[in-house]
Amino acid sequence: MDYFTVEIAGRAIASFRSKNHEEATHFFEAEDFRDDLTILESEGKPLWDRKAVLSLRKATAEEASEVEHAYEFDDDPQRTIDDEFVVFLVPVEDLTDDGDDTED
Repeated sequence: MDYFTVEIAGRAIASFRSKNHEEATHFFEAEDFRDDLTILESEGKPLWDRKAVLSLRKATAEEASEVEHAYEFDDDPQRTIDDEFVVFLVPVEDLTDDGDDTED
């Protein structure tokens, strides 16, 4: 597995692991992922405004370590090493989350 980092306007926002650069690029370019970046906020502002430069690069050793650390503490028993697993490197708030974790 290789590790990759998404930058917005030169700022490292999120890191993830992927089998190779081609698969990382596919994930990075997916409309669902890009939509998430416009919904999620950090410090009261959307992560991405669809105007700032969005780029993908190899993760630094520190960023890769963040992904590994988060994966170790993931509590989803269904998740496998091949599943998408994104770790945000900045504080993130999901404005679509109503905070109600109860099931109907």
